[in-house]
Amino acid sequence: QVQLVESGGGLVQAGGSLRLSCAASGRTFGAYAMAWFRQAPGKEREFVAAISWRGSTIDYADSVKARFTISRDNAKNTVYLQMNSLKPEDTAVYYCAAGANGATVLRLRDGVRYWGKGTLVTVSS
Repeated sequence: QVQLVESGGGLVQAGGSLRLSCAASGRTFGAYAMAWFRQAPGKEREFVAAISWRGSTIDYADSVKARFTISRDNAKNTVYLQMNSLKPEDTAVYYCAAGANGATVLRLRDGVRYWGKGTLVTVSS
């Protein structure tokens, strides 16, 4: 069993930065690929970024490439999402997810075993 708790959301102006954290409980954190998804009001939940358990495979949605960076620290059971050059369209609830089938399929939600409850990011124009 893995529990995921996101933090770091808030209100930021367009062009600003935020760093989200997802803290995981449980001894098996290192065995899971991790991902961030987001859901804007009235829209479907969408993939943002994923990272393999070793950090050697990383995948990004086209909409965040070159602006967002995903990383993980297995010693701290934490995955991060550094978000730079934020845009109003990045406004959403951001969710952390743990997947059992590897980072390359997480964008399809393939193998997602656990979800966090989310943290709200609001980008003002």
